[in-house]
Amino acid sequence: MSPAPEDRLTSEGRPASEDRRTSEDRPAPEDRLAPDARALADAMAAFFPDLGGAVTDAAEARRILAAAPASPLPPPVVGSVEDRDIPGPDGAPRIPVRIYRPDPDDAPGPRPTVVFLHGGGWAICGLDSHDSTARGLCREAGAVVVSVDYRLAPESPFPAAVDDAYAALCWAADHHAALGGDAGALVVAGDSAGGNLAAVICLLARDRGGPHIALQALVYPATDAHQSTESFARNADRYFLTAAHCRWFVEQYLGPDGDRSHPHVSPLLADLASLPPAHIVTAGCDPLCDEGLAYAAALREAGSEVTESHFPGMFHGFFGFPELLDDARTAVADVAKAIVSTVSGRKNDGEPGGRAG
Repeated sequence: MSPAPEDRLTSEGRPASEDRRTSEDRPAPEDRLAPDARALADAMAAFFPDLGGAVTDAAEARRILAAAPASPLPPPVVGSVEDRDIPGPDGAPRIPVRIYRPDPDDAPGPRPTVVFLHGGGWAICGLDSHDSTARGLCREAGAVVVSVDYRLAPESPFPAAVDDAYAALCWAADHHAALGGDAGALVVAGDSAGGNLAAVICLLARDRGGPHIALQALVYPATDAHQSTESFARNADRYFLTAAHCRWFVEQYLGPDGDRSHPHVSPLLADLASLPPAHIVTAGCDPLCDEGLAYAAALREAGSEVTESHFPGMFHGFFGFPELLDDARTAVADVAKAIVSTVSGRKNDGEPGGRAG
């Protein structure tokens, strides 16, 4: 005797009757985002291009982002902002940079110099998209921030961005006095793909004999291009940055035959001995969460001093919204404290890291 239709099992072992339930009847998937982050993540996703889906061309993706509504929030006020260009790598174009200086009344005395590398999967974003973030670090840390407009893929694939980032680092080190920075307080910082580049130029500085880097501040960095972690699967969608986006980014950066195991692509796989101290920010609802946590652990095991700020209820991109999210304010403050600590004689009102959310 055959079972009644409602008693039959699907190939996944569920009663067939469950598949006939409407979406209203089915339980909603667990939402691990903090309540104040959900509306923001959804709003960002609504204006973000469907990378790797309907949108496969990087130039089109940039046009879509350029047409998105501007933030209604005023940018953080700093002492001065200067756009200029600096020498690029041998045979390459000059590199546009934006230099942010703090108000001298707010940040007297020696200052850190931060070489900031924006995120965007090596293929999108630039100086304007990360203007508020760079301003915030300048203001919170009393630092000179040199934001770098490195070449983007696929027009300029790996290692163009790495080469530009290292050239900018060397320029900043050579010009620290003119910038008003402390010679011993050179910092590299970046978010996402920019965090990847910041980590990689620490490897280059070690292997090429300089310049000396006092700190690497990495915000949800991409450290393993194999994209096989548990968080990559667990946070594959619904949290703004998706697994499809991440795959598309790596394809743009490396092309079809790129080496995902190259240490300058996946610094988690590199020899991590003798690298600068690090402060690493991770978000629990981010595909890149586990590789950021793994990089912190690997640096610590290799002998580097590492502090961490982990925010379980946050998403990839949250760091850019300290005006809206308490966790973002905390994350920015932690990074600023780590930057300030690189300058001898500057007071730091607490040690960063070790946060649960």
